[in-house]
Amino acid sequence: MKTAEMIEKEAKEVLASLPETLTPKDRAAIPHMDMPQQDPKERINNMSEVALGYTEDEALVEAQRCLQCKNKPCVSGCPVGIDIPGFIKKITEKDYKGALSVIQESSLLPSICGRVCPQESQCQMHCTVGKMKKNVDEAVGIGRLERFVADREAESAMLPEIAPETGKKVAVVGSGPASIACAADVRRHGHSVTVFEALHKMGGVLSYGIPEFRLPKHLVDTELEKLEKMGIKFERNVLVGRTRTIKELMEEDGYDAVFVGTGAGLPKFMHIPGEDLVSVFSANEYLTRSNLMKAYDRKDSMTPIFKSTNVAVFGGGNVAMDAARTALRLGAERVDIIYRRSRDEMPARKEEIEHAVEEGCNLRLLSQPVEIIGDENGIVKGVVIRKCELGEPDASGRRSPVEIPGSDYTEPYDTVIVAIGNASNPLIKKTTPEIETNKRGNFIVNPDTCETSMKGVYAGGDIVLGAATVILAMGQGRKAAAAICSYLEGNE
Repeated sequence: MKTAEMIEKEAKEVLASLPETLTPKDRAAIPHMDMPQQDPKERINNMSEVALGYTEDEALVEAQRCLQCKNKPCVSGCPVGIDIPGFIKKITEKDYKGALSVIQESSLLPSICGRVCPQESQCQMHCTVGKMKKNVDEAVGIGRLERFVADREAESAMLPEIAPETGKKVAVVGSGPASIACAADVRRHGHSVTVFEALHKMGGVLSYGIPEFRLPKHLVDTELEKLEKMGIKFERNVLVGRTRTIKELMEEDGYDAVFVGTGAGLPKFMHIPGEDLVSVFSANEYLTRSNLMKAYDRKDSMTPIFKSTNVAVFGGGNVAMDAARTALRLGAERVDIIYRRSRDEMPARKEEIEHAVEEGCNLRLLSQPVEIIGDENGIVKGVVIRKCELGEPDASGRRSPVEIPGSDYTEPYDTVIVAIGNASNPLIKKTTPEIETNKRGNFIVNPDTCETSMKGVYAGGDIVLGAATVILAMGQGRKAAAAICSYLEGNE
């Protein structure tokens, strides 16, 4: 692994060698800049951010790799439509405030999206440079450049212009990425916006789901402060669907429209023997205790968390990586990620898998947990694992795992974390039967407007998509906001 000093030295050498006028061929030949990061041996002992971000020199080198394509293929891969070549060109001109201004035309969360969005499967997948080199890893580091601009110009971020007050009221349920994006865009049009959050802290999955070492929480707080300065109101500890229903918000509290962005907060389990043992956690609970309640701070936190030595994590997505890496930082000596397919089929970001392996997590692949075994005190003492082989591709395009009869074996563990996905929050549906859902409990919406089957009620994010990405949720929030504003203005 290259050190931060090695990467910075490389950047300076590249900058010094660049001709004054760059041809597309020159740009394509510029080497991709690695992201400096903490040494794995050090970072497993702290909760500080792993990726350290680009220096100015590194960002300038990476920005010069952009071909400034006239058809802007990268923009088609961005769910919120950021003018990517536009902000990167500003970086090459060292106009960092201008770069941030371009980004903020489409997104108010650049410091967050630059860190957690899967650019390799979205904007960077369409990058011409990556296609020329036949490797998405060689695409322009769009997310890293977005993060650089957001971090560098954090103090100069401008609030969007707010239209004159309209007298219309909009309720936004939940405070995750979809809700934040929707609230911001609706407020820009001059409508009054109140965000209702069930927990004591705003941010949704950004606050309770993503670990500090991937997304520092002060960044989330800073972005939310912007919304407050825009005049958006926050109501904490309000469980819509229980404290207040959607109907009550509209008929009694006078809200003209409602956006629901309550996410997919109902953890899924495997329904195998032993899942009710004491030291079996859903990834939701495990990460919430650590992230939101700071259980990792054993001296000052009053939230307990089970002290683990040998941990098994079921699953292969980003949440599984987050849970496994958190367990290491909480003192586990061994962490195995048990996944029923091969590494190529793992849905987690490539970078997250690499970071987990660097830090010492073990990938136990082509393995299916079939039973959790407990001791006389009801605490996990082992997992029965069945070997698998890959069969034909399933509907997602990944090859299906096929269990191998007679291949069972038992591994000792004292903790199990189940990270196999989440279902949509069912609470609002129970108290609002007018909203149609599919068999998985996801709200059914008009794909063009995000309106539900209930007049004036819109929804987006994981409550509609299932477990999706931050930027996809934001894209739905923006689409819903446009439809809400049109509806409030009398345009169906």
